[in-house]
Amino acid sequence: MTDKIFSFVKKHNMINKGDTVICGLSGGADSVCLLIVLYEISSKIGFTVKALHVNHCLRGAESDRDENFCRELCEKLGIPFKAVSCNVTAFAEEKQLSVEESARILRYGIFAENSGGAKIATAHNANDNLETVIFNLARGSALKGVSGIPPVRDNIIRPLLAVSRNEIENHLKTLNQEYVTDSTNLSDDYTRNKIRHQILPVLCGINPSLVETSVNSIETLREENSLIEEMTEKALKDCKDGNRLHGLENFHEVVRRRCIARLLTENSLPYSHDRLENMDDILVKGGKVNVSGDIFFISDGHNAELTKICPVSEPEVISEELKTGENSIFPDRILECKIIMCEDFRKIYGVHKKLTFYLLDYDKIKGRVILRNRRFGDRIKLQGKNFTSSVKKLINSEVPAEQRAELHFLEDENGTIFAEKLGIAERVAPDDKTVRLLKISIRNK
Repeated sequence: MTDKIFSFVKKHNMINKGDTVICGLSGGADSVCLLIVLYEISSKIGFTVKALHVNHCLRGAESDRDENFCRELCEKLGIPFKAVSCNVTAFAEEKQLSVEESARILRYGIFAENSGGAKIATAHNANDNLETVIFNLARGSALKGVSGIPPVRDNIIRPLLAVSRNEIENHLKTLNQEYVTDSTNLSDDYTRNKIRHQILPVLCGINPSLVETSVNSIETLREENSLIEEMTEKALKDCKDGNRLHGLENFHEVVRRRCIARLLTENSLPYSHDRLENMDDILVKGGKVNVSGDIFFISDGHNAELTKICPVSEPEVISEELKTGENSIFPDRILECKIIMCEDFRKIYGVHKKLTFYLLDYDKIKGRVILRNRRFGDRIKLQGKNFTSSVKKLINSEVPAEQRAELHFLEDENGTIFAEKLGIAERVAPDDKTVRLLKISIRNK
């Protein structure tokens, strides 16, 4: 297996002679295997191996056990070792994030702070890669999302992506090498663990070699995505000038749509497959399409641009990407959001008879979420309704005139999902399958 990993490292030019590679060492089977393999191949390439352990302080004595195990292993191998502790729970409360997401942010922050220009090796394996692809596919993703975890990104390298978790454990068994087990990985508390413990076993029942065969499939998808990205970069260089596109109709539709997606992203505008398809049709044939609020995409079939068309009576356009915690787009008001785990959202409704907040199914939201003010032509299909309504009509009938100027709206790539005073869209309403909730509350400063 060492030769297999060595070939993967060389193929992706992960490590060069004279490099320093810091192994992210948790003490689990994957990271222990990574450390040992790096130690074994270091003399072949000529690089230095160090180890960095992040103690998340989440599991009390078990967390300290893991740190001590890693320290002793490195002492045995003669590898320089460093441990850094962080308070994940406090960070999660402060930033209003899930514990899982907070741990990831803090871990990569510690990696960056302690790399000093060195490369960081993480122990993501073929199983992790397949789980990521399935997760992205379940939420809805284009080619980039199903291309998996990149082997190299900036100074982060992942040498184990070509080997399965089963290969890793068998290799350690052959070496008679011990490792520790994180008890949280044995539960189904998180979405990824549900994929790992429930979905993958079913798929492997259909194809016992699923993980192994996925390595080449994902690699092919990644290479094809890389080629399209290169073509997109060339098209943007030749055809893009600010928010204008010219001559893009001569490129393949796949490249055109990626260019349009880049243009929308640069302007903090959400998009979907249908929106890109519509805008691409306008780009080639000419015409005008409303993108969001007063922003339109206009084309004569050769020259296209993203531009604002503001009615004189319309208020100033306010728009920014929603972030967890406090958001403020109006002088005297605060919109606060956080992600919470909830097995039964009806319990929350039962406790809070008079809701002062709104709950959305976070996993039903598509792409990025934009916080904005009211726009001309806004429409929404509210929760519990079987028809789409004009926001203007709803506001005129339900919201006092003095409150209408400072209403908060949220939209994802498929349109409006929340309108203050009116409610949430039916398509993001929580149900019996809801796992994560986006909690929205609004207050005066």
